[in-house]
Amino acid sequence: MTPQFLAKRTLAVAHDLVAVVVCWFAAYWLRFNLDIPAVYRDGALRALLPVFAVYVPACWFFGLYRGIWRYASVMDLRRIILAVVTASVLVAALLFMLRQPGIPRSVLVLHPLLLVLVMGGSRFTYRAWRDRALYGRMMLAGEPVLVLGSGDAADRLLRELAHSPDWCVVGLLSDDARRIGHELQGVKILGPNEDLAVWAEKLSVKRAIVAMPDASPRKRRHAMELAVQAGLSVMTVPSLDDMLSGRVAVSAVRRVQLEDLLGREPVELDNAGLHSWLEGKVVLVSGAGGSIGSELARQLLQFRPGLLILLDISEFALYQMEQELQRLHPEAHCAFVVGDVKDVAWIDRLFASYCPAVVFHAAAYKHVPLMEGENAWQAVRNNVVGSKRLAEAAQRHGAEKFVLVSTDKAVNPTNVMGATKRLAERVLAGLQQEKVDGTRFVTVRFGNVLGSNGSVIPTFREQIARGGPVTVTHPEIIRYFMLIPEAAQLVLQAGLMGQGGEIFVLEMGEPVRIADLARDMIRLSGFSENEIRIEYTGLRPGEKLYEELLTDSEQTLPTPHSKLRIALAEAAPDVAWMRELDAWLREPVPATNSDLKLRLHRFVPEYSPQLNCHGAGQ
Repeated sequence: MTPQFLAKRTLAVAHDLVAVVVCWFAAYWLRFNLDIPAVYRDGALRALLPVFAVYVPACWFFGLYRGIWRYASVMDLRRIILAVVTASVLVAALLFMLRQPGIPRSVLVLHPLLLVLVMGGSRFTYRAWRDRALYGRMMLAGEPVLVLGSGDAADRLLRELAHSPDWCVVGLLSDDARRIGHELQGVKILGPNEDLAVWAEKLSVKRAIVAMPDASPRKRRHAMELAVQAGLSVMTVPSLDDMLSGRVAVSAVRRVQLEDLLGREPVELDNAGLHSWLEGKVVLVSGAGGSIGSELARQLLQFRPGLLILLDISEFALYQMEQELQRLHPEAHCAFVVGDVKDVAWIDRLFASYCPAVVFHAAAYKHVPLMEGENAWQAVRNNVVGSKRLAEAAQRHGAEKFVLVSTDKAVNPTNVMGATKRLAERVLAGLQQEKVDGTRFVTVRFGNVLGSNGSVIPTFREQIARGGPVTVTHPEIIRYFMLIPEAAQLVLQAGLMGQGGEIFVLEMGEPVRIADLARDMIRLSGFSENEIRIEYTGLRPGEKLYEELLTDSEQTLPTPHSKLRIALAEAAPDVAWMRELDAWLREPVPATNSDLKLRLHRFVPEYSPQLNCHGAGQ
């Protein structure tokens, strides 16, 4: 115990002793209308010793001196009430046993009431003084800010920001009409969220904090959009889970990210089912260094597989995953394997060594324009040959289930990348048809994921950091988006539910106009479109204005999971089709890209090739 702390505790004890005396005589003073008769004054003095003998130990026993006045709270008030009530009962009993004369019963009631007011009031007054609340909020330093929300998170935020020299909350906004006009921590609730732009202009505010972590994603997104549209710099509080777990303080506000504006509902996983399916098993993830593959690996570890094999052709990507998982999950059993899924002999050796029961195949070439020209044959080899050889190895070595991560670009494809992914889907359907028993093949099809490698989001961030322009191919181009963790979770859920041969289609929500996405990112970065302009560059090779999740011949059936549907696909390819495909894949590189695309069209009839793309071999 430091001398400074001891001195403060001594002052607190002395304060309470003085309070006991002052309140004791004040109770007499009030009882006798401000004029205490001499006989009762002598009785009050004689009773002070037993009063002290009870109150001092009671205050110490109930921990009144463990707290710090600077942070006085409701818990401290509770301790004061318990101590005073207990002591007052004991004082009354002791004075009765001692037969002390001249003690009016009303004094025994008034004294504890006054004592609670003085002891509690002095503590909270000291805290208010230290918080500078007594001098008015307008004297606080810091940048003025408006807070959207009036719930528990907003209350905690105001408490913590009261100590901050950087922020001064000048008003709250809330969609709860019952609270408008009231105050929270001394800050007035000015009006509904819709009036944000009006109040921002009236109070000369440039920043807003969205403090609604327990609201639905739709409501949070709407509040953030209001702030963006008002031209404010938008901040938000941490997630409710982070705050409740104590990992992050509510005052650890951060800039709103594009992911916040997407406003996706959280995924409900069948955790018990996934544990039952995956726990203790050997699980292989191909493409484990990529965006989806790496997130799949992270998500899989919570279901405690016996061994998790992370397979990738990129040594550096795999090294990064090794460092991350060894740091975050040192107890996990992982194998980090560098290799090529197209190498049959090597893949067979891998399966013979580890005997994976479940395979998640996320390895693929995904960049549309890059795979359209001279790299088209490599897209066929990686996306079709690689998928086929890995799936056949899983079948030969008795894997229980093989899950293919596909894409919405496989639907009515206009590019090589989409056509190769659609062909991989058909290959799995053919393998499932050949052997009804054995490995069950499941396909999961979804759209773009925010922040994935090669997506528009990192590109836009780099362009904004350079001062623009932000390039968009077409003003009307739209895409479906979801978050990487959400996509990975739904792939796991689909893998659990799949019985073989299904194509699961993820619920992607509403499509997003890429130009609007660019505008939001510019504004979230603190700029206007006058400062960073949007430039339209024209559609790239193989690019569509919009993506689809189903082909013209497909319909869907619902599943028990609200975010998953099953596509009723066309009939699976027969043995003759599979043999013809094998023969083509074994041929040398096609003479021209046009030849390649025409052959690809034969195996994927819905593919509409663009034959004017120049590249090697033409």
